[in-house]
Amino acid sequence: MSRSIGRPRGLTVAITSGKGGVGKTSLAINLAVSLAGLGHRVGLLDADLGLGNVDVMLGLTPGAHLGAVLSGERKLSDIAIDGPAGVRVIPAGSGIRAMTALTPILRQRLFDLMDTARAELDFLLVDTAPGIWDNVLDLAERADRVVVMTSYEPTAIVDAYAVAKLLNASAPGRELGIVVNAARHVADGQSVFHQLDTAARRFLKRDLRYYGCIVHDPNVGSAALEQRPVVTQSPNSPASQCFRRLAIRVAGWVPDRPVSAAEFERMEAPRCA
Repeated sequence: MSRSIGRPRGLTVAITSGKGGVGKTSLAINLAVSLAGLGHRVGLLDADLGLGNVDVMLGLTPGAHLGAVLSGERKLSDIAIDGPAGVRVIPAGSGIRAMTALTPILRQRLFDLMDTARAELDFLLVDTAPGIWDNVLDLAERADRVVVMTSYEPTAIVDAYAVAKLLNASAPGRELGIVVNAARHVADGQSVFHQLDTAARRFLKRDLRYYGCIVHDPNVGSAALEQRPVVTQSPNSPASQCFRRLAIRVAGWVPDRPVSAAEFERMEAPRCA
């Protein structure tokens, strides 16, 4: 369906992390499905170039992947597939060395692909690879918004700060949002954010934004084994409530679709923030 004439292009949200294994892809998937549940047209670009696994986590079997588009063999419409709740999934390849270090030409093609994809969407979520590789930083810098995910583990916190530091250097005025995963209690999420924000204020001379936490929930692991988002597998679970609350926050970034107070109150999960 074409967008209305004059309507702004979809918002691009990069979801990244310093350390791998903190639940970044789970966040991207469940946030995408939750936003779709709010009535938005959502795309999910697997930009973990070379080790993409969004399709695996959703039990999808794409016929081609992102590399085929960047090489000119396929069009975007050839590889995009429907995921849960109508989310348009753009799969990345796995085990493809050429995708791990894009040439300037391929990098520009990727940016062009993102622009094409978001033209028909309200949100394009970009699931980057973990770490501070050039591909990751370039994608994050290209996005309208950046979400940095971490956990309460010390190494994850340090690596999240490293990502924030590098992104701040390239775009000092950009808002950087923090989400803390697998928090044992809401206080864990707030404590981790406080550590990061304190360091940013002291050394980077800026503040960070706390977008909330995803509480520890065994249902997340169970849903992963079933290759389904937890928000559809166990919609009333604690983590699912957190994902939906985050989706409400993100939905508020779209000027023409404000979230009503009643909607926020109905879906708010007090344990997540």
